[in-house]
Amino acid sequence: MDLLIEKLVYGGEGLARDNGKVVLTPFVLPGEHVVVNPVTQKKDLVRARATEVRQPSPHRTTAPCRYFETCGGCAYQHAQYAFEVEQKVEILREVLRRVGKFDAPTDIATVTGPEWEYRNRVQLHFDGRRLGFHEAGSHEVVGVDRCPISSPTLNQAITRLQALSKSRRWPEFLRTFELFTNEEQTLFNVTDSGPRRVSRSFFEWVNGEVPGALESALNYDGFRVSHRSFFQVNRFLIQSLVETALGDVRGGTCLDLYAGVGLFTRALVDRFAKVTAVEAVQSAVADLVVNVPGATVVRQPVEEFLETVDSAPDYVIADPPRAGLTGKVTQQLLRIRPPRLTIISCDPATLARDLAALLPTYKIDSMTLIDLFPKTAAIESVAQLVLTT
Repeated sequence: MDLLIEKLVYGGEGLARDNGKVVLTPFVLPGEHVVVNPVTQKKDLVRARATEVRQPSPHRTTAPCRYFETCGGCAYQHAQYAFEVEQKVEILREVLRRVGKFDAPTDIATVTGPEWEYRNRVQLHFDGRRLGFHEAGSHEVVGVDRCPISSPTLNQAITRLQALSKSRRWPEFLRTFELFTNEEQTLFNVTDSGPRRVSRSFFEWVNGEVPGALESALNYDGFRVSHRSFFQVNRFLIQSLVETALGDVRGGTCLDLYAGVGLFTRALVDRFAKVTAVEAVQSAVADLVVNVPGATVVRQPVEEFLETVDSAPDYVIADPPRAGLTGKVTQQLLRIRPPRLTIISCDPATLARDLAALLPTYKIDSMTLIDLFPKTAAIESVAQLVLTT
């Protein structure tokens, strides 16, 4: 098929039309004339692969990574970065309109940082022969020796672990592990080894071979982060995220929902007389207590905690996982009606659903796309809401 790419859609694919059918193709750009081969077809939706770019976009560039289009991590290495950010803003608008049935604010601000070497955390897989990342749309492993969006320390660790994986001491049953670094120390956390457990001697071996390797927790800019706790992955934009989310908010009482290890909580205790941080994950709660002793910490699912709240706090901030707030949480927020509400989202579709539930009781005061994941299809956004009545 010879197609004209109309636009990009959430997930990184380009959309075109052929005889009434929608054709989605990865690694293309709007305005490009491409030749594609169908891969799958279901009713009026075709997924395809480009075999030729007959008329490239002026915004196309050469991807620096030799694993691009094979590794499933990146979607936009072939796009100039400023254009990538512009496209993500348009994708965010389209998803809010299509899923939420409302229009985004006229102006969506953007916050960006370096597009390369920003990741402080990666997940690696081992299939018994290769160590690397999953291929696009597959659980097959593509072996890698470096990743251009990962930090220098992570790339050094990947190179060393590639060598270690060839040793007889490397357990063949190990399947998945994570690396998380502050550029001085690196947490090595096995997340999948099947029914077998990795021995203590293996960790001791890795810790001796990978400089700064740790097993339990590390200090990240003053935050204790344990190996089972979540922390933002863009090492250049962590403070920018806090500043974007909080703006100039101050007051008496505040709820920090899905507080994690206390990234926002720490800033909030200097702005509010009383801060209650709610988190369900035990390791994060343990870190949170250490990181922000001035906050009231509650270990409980957010929906259960909100059921106990009788009066509106001055401010609520929520940074939920990809699944979003869920219906129960939005119902409780509509019941207690805090005058100001900030929602941080890593998925435009769940953000659209959640915002639609909160409108028109709330109005969107501002929206910002903060590009925490350059070169990937992920879209992080911050919505500032104010009560309308």
